[in-house]
Amino acid sequence: MKKHAFYRLCMLGCAMMLFMGASCKKEVQEEKIVRPVKYTDVDYLKGDRIRTFSGSSRTEKIINLSFRNSGIIINLDMNLGQNVKKGELLGELDNVQARLAHEQAITQQNSAMSQMNTAKLNLNRVEKLYEEGSLSLSDFEAARNSFRTAQQSFESAKRSVAIQEEQIRFGYLYAPENGTISGISAEVDENVSPGQVVAVLNAGTDMEISLGIPESVINEVKVGLKTLVTFTSLPGRAYKGVVTEVAPAVDAATATYPVRVRLEEDADEVKSGMAASVTFNFSDTPEEQKNRLVVPAYAVGEDSESNFVYVIKEEDSALFVRKQPVDLGELTSEGFIVNSGLQKGERIATAGLQTLLDGQEVKLYK
Repeated sequence: MKKHAFYRLCMLGCAMMLFMGASCKKEVQEEKIVRPVKYTDVDYLKGDRIRTFSGSSRTEKIINLSFRNSGIIINLDMNLGQNVKKGELLGELDNVQARLAHEQAITQQNSAMSQMNTAKLNLNRVEKLYEEGSLSLSDFEAARNSFRTAQQSFESAKRSVAIQEEQIRFGYLYAPENGTISGISAEVDENVSPGQVVAVLNAGTDMEISLGIPESVINEVKVGLKTLVTFTSLPGRAYKGVVTEVAPAVDAATATYPVRVRLEEDADEVKSGMAASVTFNFSDTPEEQKNRLVVPAYAVGEDSESNFVYVIKEEDSALFVRKQPVDLGELTSEGFIVNSGLQKGERIATAGLQTLLDGQEVKLYK
């Protein structure tokens, strides 16, 4: 009796274990999660390539004004925003050293002139005695050489006087062109050196925008390319511009290529130094460029070997992501140009690349 009860108890335990195992297996199967992923279809470059870059306005000709001599400023006749004419006197130095050197040069010139005149009189006297036979040829040649030396000394002294007069003129600052004073960096009674900037003259008549272009698009920026320019300080206004200069080398300070854009219309309200936004339209790309594949930049990953995307493949009525290496070209406003590795119409994942695994089952989510 006890034996039969023991068998029934064992059978009941086995049945319960089988039931629990089946239940656990069922729960595990029910907990299987298929991850949703956002995706996009690989397509051709549409050609709608509009890029905007920041810059600042300036006149096309800016001149740094400085004295060509050293000294203390005794006169500085200029103010910010002042319009000046070419040749107008803007500043003056005391010129003490230059005037002193000029006086010494005049003294040397007078001395040299006196010596030359004395040598000339001596030459005339020796020449007359030589013709009379009272002096030898060597005496005559010596007198002539002395006169030539004195004459050369006088000419040298004359040039020194001219140079010192020029040095005095270097103590005066004149406007080299018509323009507007946009900056003053010196004051009266200040001691300045040659070449030290004391003011800035905006001498241009046209306004231009100076900006930097990254290497990804610099090859598409050409002289003559039309642009649209806006200013944060002038809301609601837009100005037509044209590219006038493109630097062939990168600026080490900004890691961009300097470019200048000139406004094609009069804009008196645009002042030098205003923050500007320059919009380029690169839509007019060659036809072969438009037929190139493009993928969004956020859909591209990178590992130690290459760039890659996750292509969504259908296998046995299920969807799986497959890691696909790609060779990329330039970056456009639509994404990276694809040189190889993808075909038009393929679906690729566009989010969560860091957590996706090669071969992982997924479901689509827009």
